[in-house]
Amino acid sequence: MRTHDQAGAAERTAAGPAEIPSAGRRADEFSARRRGVLRNYFYHHPRLMDVAVVLAYLVVASGTLLSSDPETNFASHTVLVLASAGVLMFRRDRPLAVLAVIAVFEIINIALVPTASNIGTGLWFALYAVGVRYGTVFSFVVGAIASIPLLAYTLLFYQFPEELLSTYGPTAGETSIITAIVILLSNVIAVGIGASVRRGREHEAELRQWAIRNAQLASVAERNRIAREMHDVVAHSLTVMVALADGAAVVVKRDPHKAVEVLGRLSQTGRTALADMRRVLGVLREDNGQDDSRAPQPDHTDLSALMEGFRQAGLPLVVTHSGPLLPPDPTLALTIYRIVQESLTNVLRYATAVSRVQVVIGHDPDHGVVTVRISDDGHGTIDPAQGTEASMGSGQGIMGMRERAGIYAGTVDAGPGTHGGWTVNVMLHPAAGRE
Repeated sequence: MRTHDQAGAAERTAAGPAEIPSAGRRADEFSARRRGVLRNYFYHHPRLMDVAVVLAYLVVASGTLLSSDPETNFASHTVLVLASAGVLMFRRDRPLAVLAVIAVFEIINIALVPTASNIGTGLWFALYAVGVRYGTVFSFVVGAIASIPLLAYTLLFYQFPEELLSTYGPTAGETSIITAIVILLSNVIAVGIGASVRRGREHEAELRQWAIRNAQLASVAERNRIAREMHDVVAHSLTVMVALADGAAVVVKRDPHKAVEVLGRLSQTGRTALADMRRVLGVLREDNGQDDSRAPQPDHTDLSALMEGFRQAGLPLVVTHSGPLLPPDPTLALTIYRIVQESLTNVLRYATAVSRVQVVIGHDPDHGVVTVRISDDGHGTIDPAQGTEASMGSGQGIMGMRERAGIYAGTVDAGPGTHGGWTVNVMLHPAAGRE
């Protein structure tokens, strides 16, 4: 069975090669505040706590050692007290063995000195250690078994000193019964306190593991978000840049002025992509000194600029808005922006013979729904080696759109249109994102 320090070291090793994860540290700090300064000190210095227990035992036993009763077996009692104190130093490592030895010592103690001030005290500390280490039922069963010898001696053989009995008080037999009951109750309380401390420590360990698991889930979610943002930025920007470069190569001789304009757009798209990547990757830095905005966060003008960029890249875009303005929610704007961006990037990358691309954004506040529809009339790219439609990517883009829509309890349906081309239908519920 491991000690607390060994268990803590194992947890730290499992959590990380060199340090406890930040979530674990926060959980440890919370537990430390609950324990207070004194308990927290002994929690981190268990051997000093063992010394404090031994000192407490010696203080209780000092009442007999300092008495002036000539009948007190002083030498034997002193040896027994010191032996018990030495055994109690190992209660944390071997609680059951210590309990067995102390149970024997208690019988010898009460037989040598019936008026000893420390009768049953050693059992309290030993039973507490058992309650801390083992399960509740097992601890109480062991506590009952360990109490039987002392209880039996007290009820059957113990002779309470006559000089301590009152004329109108309980008799010697009644006093023995009362003493046995007190011993039994104190032992039960000692086991109960130990079991309570053990449950508290188990609860703290569960809270710590829960905090670490939550931090790990949050880290995974953040990694997925960054990967999704990077996919959107890189896939869109590179696709548009390739299209602009191809267009510039075509018109450079026929219309140099137009080629210069297209190349300017190409340069602007590249710079925008670099800026977006810096903002997305900025969240990976610790203490980057910037605000925690999940950039890039587009507004409505960004959406218009996005459409214009695709038009310059060669898409015959038609954009339609229906209903009132969208709710002033930056995350909703980012969701719509990225979905439209991904859909139009796929059209630009995979579709051929496109004569019309339509983007329809609708807002129905009565039903709390925002709809986005992106459709085209093109055809899939033909694989010259097989004469069939080339693969439409890895599917990560559509998966990313569905993850974004899931923030607003939304759905994304993507597939071939009824009259050819490709259609993406999105339904969002803005109220769900505020819950």
